[in-house]
Amino acid sequence: MVIIPGAPILFVLFVFLRVTTAGFLRKNTTVTTWGTEPTPTNRSDQAPSMCGEATLTLDGLIFTIALIGLAGNAAVLWLLGFRIRRNAFSVYILNLAGADFLFLCCQIMYSLRSFIKRSCNTPISITASIFAYITSLSFLSAISTERCLSILWPIWYRFHRPRHMSAVTCALLWALSLLLSILEGSYCGFLMTIRDDTWCQTFDFIIVAWLIFSCVLLSGSSLVLLTKLLCGSQRVQPPRLYVAILLAVLVFFLCGLPFGYKWFLCYWIQELCSKTFSHFLTLTGFVLSSLSSSANPIIYFFVGSFRQQWQLWQPLRLVLQRALEDGTEVEKVEEAFPRKPGGPQGAVSRSDSPSSRVQSEKQ
Repeated sequence: MVIIPGAPILFVLFVFLRVTTAGFLRKNTTVTTWGTEPTPTNRSDQAPSMCGEATLTLDGLIFTIALIGLAGNAAVLWLLGFRIRRNAFSVYILNLAGADFLFLCCQIMYSLRSFIKRSCNTPISITASIFAYITSLSFLSAISTERCLSILWPIWYRFHRPRHMSAVTCALLWALSLLLSILEGSYCGFLMTIRDDTWCQTFDFIIVAWLIFSCVLLSGSSLVLLTKLLCGSQRVQPPRLYVAILLAVLVFFLCGLPFGYKWFLCYWIQELCSKTFSHFLTLTGFVLSSLSSSANPIIYFFVGSFRQQWQLWQPLRLVLQRALEDGTEVEKVEEAFPRKPGGPQGAVSRSDSPSSRVQSEKQ
């Protein structure tokens, strides 16, 4: 986790390289940063080879991992959507599972091209893949940031946090990611035949800036969680939610982030990547990103079943509920300042408020 804060620095370097090499790319490529492969303008070279044992193996690996991930995320969607009462953090987990489910569907479409002998990477699937990737990173940053707020300011989080903050935040992140992906796909030639290089470069830069911001936010909040986990009382077991969030963040930085790095390395510094090497990096990035999206449900069920050695068979609903339990400073505040019976969430009776308690102690 020590190397996490340095990850966004590479993004800044790539943004600078994008600005300085934009003219070169416009003359030598016909796709954008988020396209499938860089292709030369010569028509005789526009059909990249899709055969090869390595390609078939990696595509089969992507297909297998994505199928397992679809099953895991579908289980999380079913349990959180219909079987478990949702709280502030389970709303984020539910939406994160939806974004991962969509991303894995796009990966399955991409991997099928080796089995049906033609490309399934349609413009819609490219845009959907971009949309799901941005949304997944945004949700992960929101989860870690809100967990950090509940640690740093537990009283504010308990009494002044808007009741529907999680749902509103998720809706805004869905809308923002959809808007960015549609605009980028439209002006970069994915959703329409006319391509505008100026606007394409602008929206590419906006997407990169949002990814940088999300990574910085994710890194900072994760360090706060890690510090709290390591510096806490040794006699008190850390909440499972802490462990689940940190493991999900670690898996993303190891497996999910290279998916974004690949585009910057091979499309902004094209002369460093040959066509074959670029295609291999694309497949490797898809394998790692599929692992990242498939690992989250496994993390939830592993953390939820941990410390339960004597129970071999446990309901998945109970395991997921344990993984999302929140035994932190918020519950301590609730014990100190109980909520008024029958009142709305966050409402406190006047006799139980902090100010009234101070006045009673003075009397």
